[in-house]
Amino acid sequence: MRILFIGDVVGRTGRESVAAALPTLRATLRIDLAIVNAENASHGFGLAPDMAQALFQAGTDVITLGNHAWDRKEIIPFISDTPKLLRPLNYPPGTPGAGSIVLDIGNGRRALVLQAMGRLFMDALDCPFRGIAAELSRHRLGGTVAAIFVDFHAEASSEKMAFAHFLDGKVSAVVGTHTHCPSADAQVLPGGTAFQSDAGMSGDYDSVIGMQKDAATLSFWRKMRGEKLNPAEGEATVCGVFVETDDLTGLAKRIEPVRIGGRLTPAMPAD
Repeated sequence: MRILFIGDVVGRTGRESVAAALPTLRATLRIDLAIVNAENASHGFGLAPDMAQALFQAGTDVITLGNHAWDRKEIIPFISDTPKLLRPLNYPPGTPGAGSIVLDIGNGRRALVLQAMGRLFMDALDCPFRGIAAELSRHRLGGTVAAIFVDFHAEASSEKMAFAHFLDGKVSAVVGTHTHCPSADAQVLPGGTAFQSDAGMSGDYDSVIGMQKDAATLSFWRKMRGEKLNPAEGEATVCGVFVETDDLTGLAKRIEPVRIGGRLTPAMPAD
């Protein structure tokens, strides 16, 4: 199975760049499953329903969120009616929406997509390790599902790495989101799980993690509440990863970075 995951979409320029690039990426890389993290798509904070619909129409199969899941209140009734829009599975019981979905990919294949959120330097949610173990007890990689992809939304690289090693051999891929900086540690772990600490953001990199740099820099310098942060609106880099899995086992054969446009050095899988 060929999987494309696109990291945190930030603001209008991120949304438009991803929507423009996704159809070509799907065709060029022969993508079976496209997943997009869009928790920062609405002015940098949250996701509005019409923006989610536009990403689905562009070719996104599953959208994931994160700690900004509820910043746009309109998303609450929308997520309850939209199974392909995921929030972290370790929110407390009774939270709207779901943290996982099984999709029919075609040719008799199914894929499980999950999202969990870390707790180190983040909100105090339920344990992501126990939460994902409970979800995986209902599925078997290479059996009931042909692939399992996990978006781990977390601040600390150490927690992301620990989470990936915990799941090594049990899932196809664990890719981190939230820090908005693409990491250079893409690898297939010893048990066969693809991993990258952070997929990076899809937004303007002439910024501070996607937000206009002057106001963001001032807040660090003066340590005073300043003007509201707004997304930078220069040319965006679409950032993500490509994962190819073995059709028999569901384990990863390779993971490679994807970077298109904007300021970062381009990267594209060879085949």
